[in-house]
Amino acid sequence: MKDNWWKKSVVYQIYPRSFMDSNEDGIGDIQGIIKKLDYLKLLGVDVIWLSPVYDSPNDDNGYDIRDYQAIMNEFGTMADFDHMLEEVHKRDMKLIMDLVVNHTSDEHDWFVQSKSSKDTPYRDYYIWRSHPNNWGSVFSGPAWENDTTTNEYYLHIFSKKQPDLNWENPKLRQEVYQMMGFWLNKGIDGFRMDVINFISKHPELPDGAKDEEQQYGDGSPYFMNGPRIHEFLHEMNQEVLSKYPVMTVGEMPGASPDDAILYTDTKRQEVNMIFTFEHMDLDSAPGGKWNLKPLYLPDLKENLAKWQTALHNKGWNSLYWNNHDQPRIVSRFGDDQNYRVESAKMLATCLHFMQGTPYIYQGEEIGMTNVKFDSLEDYRDIETINMYHERKSLGYSHEEIMTSIYTKGRDNARTPMQWDDSENGGFTSGTPWIKVNQRYKEINVKAALEDPNSIFYFYQRLISLRKEMDIIVEGSFELLLKDNTEIFAYERKWNDDHLIVLCNFSHSEVLIEEEVLLKKMQEYQVVISNYEPLNTGILRPYETIVLRK
Repeated sequence: MKDNWWKKSVVYQIYPRSFMDSNEDGIGDIQGIIKKLDYLKLLGVDVIWLSPVYDSPNDDNGYDIRDYQAIMNEFGTMADFDHMLEEVHKRDMKLIMDLVVNHTSDEHDWFVQSKSSKDTPYRDYYIWRSHPNNWGSVFSGPAWENDTTTNEYYLHIFSKKQPDLNWENPKLRQEVYQMMGFWLNKGIDGFRMDVINFISKHPELPDGAKDEEQQYGDGSPYFMNGPRIHEFLHEMNQEVLSKYPVMTVGEMPGASPDDAILYTDTKRQEVNMIFTFEHMDLDSAPGGKWNLKPLYLPDLKENLAKWQTALHNKGWNSLYWNNHDQPRIVSRFGDDQNYRVESAKMLATCLHFMQGTPYIYQGEEIGMTNVKFDSLEDYRDIETINMYHERKSLGYSHEEIMTSIYTKGRDNARTPMQWDDSENGGFTSGTPWIKVNQRYKEINVKAALEDPNSIFYFYQRLISLRKEMDIIVEGSFELLLKDNTEIFAYERKWNDDHLIVLCNFSHSEVLIEEEVLLKKMQEYQVVISNYEPLNTGILRPYETIVLRK
C-alpha cells in the first residue's frame, strides 16, 4: 500500500480565494491557509488539493494562467508557498496542485508570442485556423475568437481569455513537462489535472452536431477523450510522473467506466484515478446543467453502482459530492432547512463507505449550504454571468434564470469559508471578494467544534474508520434494494468481513420490508449512525446506519 498511499487517503480541497484571508484585503491567501492547517489536521485529512494559486488575470478564478511558475500577488509570494508546503509536510499531510494545461491565459507569454505573427516559433503552441468550425464554448458563445494581428481565429473551449494549447506540438509538451518538474522538485505530492481529457483534439476539427434551435455545434465528440489522449498521458507519466511518488487525478468530463479503466489501469501508467461527472448530471434535464429536474434516487444508485463494480480490481474511483464547480450537496440531494445535520451526515456516509479516494470540499464538513443572492451583481462566476445574459436574450424570465443559478451555480461553492459567527464569518475583516452566505451565524467551524454531535466530528470519525477498516478500501460492492426510491443501500465484502450501508434519502420514515436484510440488521453490529440506533427496521428521515459482521 506504500506506493498506493492515495488509496487509504482522504483529500480536502481548498479554494484559496475563499478559504481564509490573512491581510484584510477580502481575498483568501496562502498565509491564511497556513493559519488553518491545524484545523485540517484535527479533521484527519491526509492530502490537501490546492486550487490554482498561479499568476493569473483571474478571468476564470485562476484557471486562466499567465505564468505557471509564479504565485498570484493576491495570494502571496513563492516564499509563502514554500513555507506552506513545509508546514503541510510537518503535519504529515501531503499537497497536490491543480495542473491546468488544456489552456493558458491569453496573457501568457506563449500566447502573446503566438498571436504576434504566423511565423513565430510559438504559433503552433496554440490552435489557429483561418476558417473556424461551428463549435460552441462551454462558457456560452462561439469557441473561436478572431485575432486582428494575423486575422486568424484561435480555439478556446472555455473563455475567450483561455486559448487552448496545441498538444500535437512536441515542443509544447516538453515545456509542460519541465514546468511540472519545477513543482515536483519543490516537493509537492501530485496533481489534480484540469479537464485533462480535452488536450487531444481530432486533427481535422470537424463541425459538431446541432439542432435548429442551437446556434453552435457540439464539439465535445472531437475534443473529449480525443485520438491521442492515452499516448499523451502515458508520455507525461514516463517523462515526469513516474520519477516521483505522486498521486494524480484527472478531471475527465464525458469519460465512461470503460474509459476510466484504461486511464487508471496501473499497467498502462497514465493516472491514478479520474473525476467522473455522470452522477452530477442526474438532476439536469436534457439541454444542460441549467435545465433542472428532481433527482430520481434509483438513477443515482444505478450510476454509482456501475462505477463501483466496473473499476473494482481494475482501476480506482475518486469519490466526491462537492467541489469548486458543484453546488453544495446538502442543498442539492439533502434537506438544508429541516434536516441539514442529518442529511449532511447521511450523504457523507453514503460516499465514504464506497471504494475509492474520498474528496471533501471546504465547508462540506460543517454542512455549508447553497446561497441565494438577490442580484446578478453579487455573482462572480463567468459561466453563471454568461449564461444569464444568453438566457435573457432567449426570452427566459429573470426569476427562471435565478432559480437555475440558486440550484446549480458555481458560486454556491465559492462563498467564503464560515469560521465563526463574527462579521463575514471570520473569513476577513475587509470586504470579501464575494458575499458571505448569510447562514454563517448558525453554520460555522467554531460552533461545529463546540458540538460533539456536529457534522465535523462525524466526518472525523468517517476518516478514521477508513484507516482502521481494510474492507472500506479493498472490499467488493453490491447494490441492495435496487428499485427502492427512498433508500440507498449497499453491501461491501472483503474476506470474512461484511458491511451493510443504509441511507434514507427522504424526509419520511421508511420501513425496510426485506426479511433477509432485516435479519442482518438484527445480527450485525452498528459501526456508525447519525441517530441513536433503534434497529426496528424503520429508517427515520435522512437516517444512515452502517452495520458490520
